[in-house]
Amino acid sequence: MQQTLARLGLIAAFLVLWVSTSAAQTASNAPPISAPGQLVDIGGWRVHLNCTGQAGASQPTVILEAGAGGFSVDWSLVQPEAARFARVCSYDRSGLGWSDLGPRPRTMRQTVWELHTLLEKAGVRPPYVLVGHSHGGTLARLYAFTYPSEVVGMVLVESGNEKGGVVFRNGKTVRLIETATGRPIPPIKTSEPLHETELTGNIRSQIEAAAREMAPHATEPPYNKLPADAQRMRAWSFSQLKHWATNDNPFEGEELVALLKKRTEEKHPLGDMPLIVLSRGQEIDDEHNRNQAELVSLSLRGRQVIAQRSGHEIMITEPDLVVTAIRETLGATRR
Repeated sequence: MQQTLARLGLIAAFLVLWVSTSAAQTASNAPPISAPGQLVDIGGWRVHLNCTGQAGASQPTVILEAGAGGFSVDWSLVQPEAARFARVCSYDRSGLGWSDLGPRPRTMRQTVWELHTLLEKAGVRPPYVLVGHSHGGTLARLYAFTYPSEVVGMVLVESGNEKGGVVFRNGKTVRLIETATGRPIPPIKTSEPLHETELTGNIRSQIEAAAREMAPHATEPPYNKLPADAQRMRAWSFSQLKHWATNDNPFEGEELVALLKKRTEEKHPLGDMPLIVLSRGQEIDDEHNRNQAELVSLSLRGRQVIAQRSGHEIMITEPDLVVTAIRETLGATRR
């Protein structure tokens, strides 16, 4: 694992130093199955959006945000059940799954803008209930702070905490917030996506090595509980150059510091928004428990639910809990 983290850290370092010069897009190997949703052009690159189910009168649409390296298929056990009572949309962040590579660097601010633009161009109108797993929970919070009028409820599934993220640097783990140097976060890019032809030489070799090393782990437990097609897509995506080229946010420390500042300066930054924090009951420690409990206070109406039989991937090991949390959050928005 340390070698993998070191390789990914080296990839990120190369990407920081690398300057794009090409304008041609190359096609990678075709996905093993067709995209179940639509590919929406959001500025010269296409992002995959898969919406199912029907919303009731004035009912919010549920938006599913996967964890780091994950994409729409990670919700394969949750989305069909939630779609029985709601309109539910999952998507693939740029470079993942069926989506094309987007502009770099891959800041969280950039990702949030891309999701907002994707939903707008696809005609998926607010209000939304955001459901975020792991890193997706951090993105969900940033989305709610960026577009507060659009979000009326939230479910955080084993969400990341600004103080909990770590990165492998110089042979040791360092907290991401400790990597912040106060640099300004780059402005959002609405065009000029990265193209695979621009990845050459040593940087391409490093990314290809990461893909070869990580692809066999794409369907390790508990992901082997996903449907067969979802497992095939994860294995394919993890083998692709574009999947690992998305590992490029040298400003993550600065972004996490900004999020933490908002959380510490405001007692309940989400106001009285319905919020459920789903936390694992297995493989826990004191720091994890503190970090999860802190997220409850984001809202006056926040509450925590413990998935007693789950580790980090609650949406796979206990998908019924996630579905129930979605149903309850939707109900709370009506009240």
